[in-house]
Amino acid sequence: MRRIFTAVVLGGTAFTVYAQSTVTLYGTLDSGITYVNNAQTGKSGGTLVGHPQTALTDGALGFGNRWGLKGSEDLGGGLKTIFTIENGFGMNTGVIQQGGAEFGRQSWVGLSNDLGTVTLGRQYDSYIEAVQLLSILRVWPAYIGTHPDDVDNLANTNRTNNSIKFRSSVMNGFRVGGMYSFGGVAGNFTQNQIWSLGANYSAGPFSFGAGYFNARDPNVSFYGNTPNKGTATANNLGSFGSTTSPQGNPVFAGYASAKTTQIIGVGATYALNQTTIGVVVTNPRFESLGSASGPNPLKYSGSANFINAELNVSSRLTPSFLLASAFDYTKRNSVNDDGGAKYYQLDFEADYSLSKRTDVYALAVLQRASGRDSLGQPAVASITGFSPSATNRQVGFRLALLHKF
Repeated sequence: MRRIFTAVVLGGTAFTVYAQSTVTLYGTLDSGITYVNNAQTGKSGGTLVGHPQTALTDGALGFGNRWGLKGSEDLGGGLKTIFTIENGFGMNTGVIQQGGAEFGRQSWVGLSNDLGTVTLGRQYDSYIEAVQLLSILRVWPAYIGTHPDDVDNLANTNRTNNSIKFRSSVMNGFRVGGMYSFGGVAGNFTQNQIWSLGANYSAGPFSFGAGYFNARDPNVSFYGNTPNKGTATANNLGSFGSTTSPQGNPVFAGYASAKTTQIIGVGATYALNQTTIGVVVTNPRFESLGSASGPNPLKYSGSANFINAELNVSSRLTPSFLLASAFDYTKRNSVNDDGGAKYYQLDFEADYSLSKRTDVYALAVLQRASGRDSLGQPAVASITGFSPSATNRQVGFRLALLHKF
């Protein structure tokens, strides 16, 4: 009888613990055909060479193939333990993305109550959380619609390591947050540190957000925080290319020697029945060029200051059919008297939901560049996710299938 009683008590306890804890497996699978009218393949006689390309692509061009686990445990009194680990991968090849980090998209644990959440690990910063969903990315199913080379990081090209973050609950329409990433350098508390702030407000059809991001020694602390990067002698922002390889991020790759990167962003949306109009303005700055934080082959000094202005609109014509479009204007100041650069971009999307979890979508992105870019050359168009163009124009198309689980 004593054994039966003990078994019943233990079984009831185990059931109670299970009922108070949850773990969810989730993810997305995105694959499709893309076409770009001009993609760099290298240089010949010092001149950039590019060709049209058609390919089956996923991951960086699409929504981002991923799988993850998230969960919570009720600790009582309204307090919960929460966690998320999330892996990014290329579905067509099986390769791990985010520089080979197993959980490179997110990896954090924290506590939550009625006031908000505190989380620790590799995670999205507070600037992203405040501004991203006010841009076209709130409905856009692919990274290729974001701003040139994702210079303002609105598409989460880079995450933050070693960080602690607070995000409040929504109170009277307001939510605030802040994040700090420890540099961990002995004898220099501020080296490699990252911090950010964000605030949102929503009332009826109107939403507003503002965020600030600041990274010291960004070539290492922010752009170099994946397993295949990380040294101050390497250019983690991008690549100057070679005779047999394309350039990477020519919009800002030349500014790896910045001592500080800061980004200010504000945005707003207004919903009119089934149509939503949004405006986002961001100001990425690469400051104190010429520091020892990264290579500086072009001998830059001063600061590179970008302004991005985006106007977007999305409309759900039926419960299953969505149309969206955006126009983005990007301008950079003159650095070392190079005259600066300008980028104009148009985005178009049509998305049809086959079910609550499966969509077919088509995208078109057009970009034109002028002036001189960060690599000291006549500015080339560079749509995020594609290899840069060999000319100042680039057009990309994508037709894809997206499944969420």
